[in-house]
Amino acid sequence: MDLTAKFLQFALVGAEWVLWLLVVLSVISVYVMLERFLFFRQIVGADTALRKNVLLALADHDTAKAKKLVTGSPGSGARIVAEMLENHGRGPAAIEAALNGTRSEEKLRLERNLAFLGTLGANAPFIGLFGTVLGIISAFKHLADTGLKAGGETAPQVMAGISEALVATAVGLLVAIPAVVAYNLFQRRVKRTMGEAESFAQNAMGLMVSKKAEG
Repeated sequence: MDLTAKFLQFALVGAEWVLWLLVVLSVISVYVMLERFLFFRQIVGADTALRKNVLLALADHDTAKAKKLVTGSPGSGARIVAEMLENHGRGPAAIEAALNGTRSEEKLRLERNLAFLGTLGANAPFIGLFGTVLGIISAFKHLADTGLKAGGETAPQVMAGISEALVATAVGLLVAIPAVVAYNLFQRRVKRTMGEAESFAQNAMGLMVSKKAEG
């Protein structure tokens, strides 16, 4: 079995399927970007709007009011505090366990589909380069089959094939760059949102634990 011939046969299929793959990946990438943009726009400022009133309610030992304020809120901090309030009657250990568990769930919720953007940003250029290599192999195979013609008629055909192959690399970069930028922006938003949420939750926990200690 001649592996070189088999791989050559595969390479001669051309780079067009690689371009289609990049197009599909770019469409998915745009969908993820839009979905995450709308998601973060929905939750931005949600915790800030509630934080003062919730902490005042907890300071007044009015857990019912605090629970009502955070129920249904899309903010990560509010969702964590809501789970803590569900467990506040079970003692400080249960409150802390609720905080830690819900914090992990919220981080996963915020980072949903971001791994796809990061992976695409890192690998799309290589996919494009793979398409370029396939195109160059096809161009030189054509040159080997036809041979050099008088008057340099073959050279333009080969160069045209190579230039078409390089399109795959360009498309790979075109897909990768927005994905990398979006990934970095969303990761910064995740860190900021989680920082605000943890600060909110820790303050709420301090008030809940002090209430239990006083009780």
